[in-house]
Amino acid sequence: MRGLAIGLAAAALLAGCGGSSPSQPAGSTKVTMTEFKFDPSSISVAHGKVVFFLVNSGTTQHDLAIRDSSNNRVAVSELVSAGDSSIFTVDNIAAGTYTVFCTQQGHEASGMKGTLTVT
Repeated sequence: MRGLAIGLAAAALLAGCGGSSPSQPAGSTKVTMTEFKFDPSSISVAHGKVVFFLVNSGTTQHDLAIRDSSNNRVAVSELVSAGDSSIFTVDNIAAGTYTVFCTQQGHEASGMKGTLTVT
């Protein structure tokens, strides 16, 4: 019985280790990242403050970058480890059409890109 109690205590301690993934905030836009795509690949949001809930269902790190029509980076999320999620906030994005892509080497070229339409 004592061994079971020690095992349960160890399992509880290990469960508390590692990265903690946040819950999806109300009103946020969920984007799932895998090798090598975003789901959805076409995203529509209202201008102003935009909150993305990024979920990495892949096996390697991914991020989400936003590039405008002049090829300028507007914003880039933090890297999200495989199996984790992250909240990515863009404080003031203007109406327009943008490209979203993963900045990790070779990911965009492998198809990890999409369109962000801001109305």
